Amino acid sequence: MIKISLRYPYQENVRFDIDYYVNTHAPWARKLMGAALKGYEIAQGVSGREPGSDPTNVAIANLYFDSVDDFRSSYGPNAAEIHSDSPNYTDIQPARQISQVKGSSVPKVE
Repeated sequence: MIKISLRYPYQENVRFDIDYYVNTHAPWARKLMGAALKGYEIAQGVSGREPGSDPTNVAIANLYFDSVDDFRSSYGPNAAEIHSDSPNYTDIQPARQISQVKGSSVPKVE
């Protein structure tokens, strides 16, 4: 399994609408990418290393695919459309990383 991580780094005075991202952008992007996208998770940063400190990231989204080819074939044709929605929720340019998942015990979140 492949995980695509989108990390939105924290900076002073950045804008990130987590409600829009979770309830509108992510479900819409999932429909565009179709069955190749096996699932996703979104986490909102609440603090850094110490409770009460600024978070390293405002949000992190992890998208799961069976392979890099599945990611490319489902995301690539839709990339411009997906990116065009960014101004609706943020002014942050995310850092992207592709990882191979080697183990997981993440509980299902409702």
